Amino acid sequence: MTKQILLPAVPSQDSQDMDDLHIAEYLNLPSLPEPLQRMLAQASTPAERDMLLMATLTAASACLPNLYFRYGPTGKKYYANLQCFILAAAASGKGIANQALEMIRPVEDAYPTLIPGDSTFPAFFKRLYENGGHGYVHESEGSVITEIWRSQAATYNSILRKAAEHEQVSHNRVKGMQVIPCPQLSVLLTGTFSQYHHLVTSIENGYFSRLLPLIIRDRQAFDGRYVVADGQADAISRQVGQQLAGLCTYLSRQQGIEWSLSPAQKQRLAEHLSTEYKALIDMLGENFHSAVVRMAIQIERIAMILTAMRKAYPQPLPEGKGVIYCEEEDYEAAEMIGSKLILHAAVAYKMIEGEKTELVPQVETNCQKQMLYERLGGEYNHKALAQEAKRQGISKRTAERWNLSWIENGLVTKINYAEYKKRG
Repeated sequence: MTKQILLPAVPSQDSQDMDDLHIAEYLNLPSLPEPLQRMLAQASTPAERDMLLMATLTAASACLPNLYFRYGPTGKKYYANLQCFILAAAASGKGIANQALEMIRPVEDAYPTLIPGDSTFPAFFKRLYENGGHGYVHESEGSVITEIWRSQAATYNSILRKAAEHEQVSHNRVKGMQVIPCPQLSVLLTGTFSQYHHLVTSIENGYFSRLLPLIIRDRQAFDGRYVVADGQADAISRQVGQQLAGLCTYLSRQQGIEWSLSPAQKQRLAEHLSTEYKALIDMLGENFHSAVVRMAIQIERIAMILTAMRKAYPQPLPEGKGVIYCEEEDYEAAEMIGSKLILHAAVAYKMIEGEKTELVPQVETNCQKQMLYERLGGEYNHKALAQEAKRQGISKRTAERWNLSWIENGLVTKINYAEYKKRG
């Protein structure tokens, strides 16, 4: 039986809609894989938990060689590798994401994968080539990357975009051409919006829809834990890393192991993204199309990572023949995470467009409000409203306030006590 990790209570923001971008607090935390629970137990605030969630998933995605799923009409193979940028103000607690780096150090001892972000492009490509196309870039200071990458932005942008799709990359050197047929590169970066904007200069930039942004809006008060820190967090992260190292070593010896959503889960994912697609495209325009479409791949990647972490060594995934199907609790968690990440992408989209220059634009409220309205039936009651809000990661109080606004605006009619009907 999986040991349950006691996760500390995390205080939520009291201001209206402050929690709309939070992710982890809307997950069923005890149902997450045990290694992920142990990582998240180190957090003390919603923002820290979200940063640890995405940092852990991204780092873990670099530890799953030869595990893949098929996507699209051609059945193209996709691997677990995520690329994520955590955007937050200076001194906002982004350093907690470095626990993911501590987690991956035991993996590095057995399966070299780390590539310094502070590398010239030839050095970067050489390291990735020598690693057999596998790599993990972890940089907690966005300025490090933006400075070294600024003069080679087009080259780096190209390899990162292609790696996100596992497309062949090559580099012509004096000694000849070096080719990586199927790069599997995971990237975790943290920094400010201006540093993010150096990498993603416009929404037409193909990297926008492939790099997952995590927007941290919470204002971080001074945290006394940093004065009395005893190193226990590093020890926990390395213990989790030991589990991943065993899994990584096991997978590296396999020819390939296929993972898949069940047919019912695939249908749910299609319906889920179709609803979000309509609401977000209506609000943001056709340029946001690629971000919604590619979120399907990201959700499958996250679900596959969760399944792998749940079956981590010494109870490894089965070999070769046959398909490993996604656990239902892993699909539900991945769908929730994806629902939130698409809203983070909407915020980044607005910032790139220059509609708002500060780090905390409030565009996600209308996105979620529209999606909640569209997912409710023509007639619904208070219980159905609360259940659908919970499924989307919307607080009960927020959903009730939105419902009242629909009534006031004539979009909804109250037909009985706690029963409602949409207009038309």
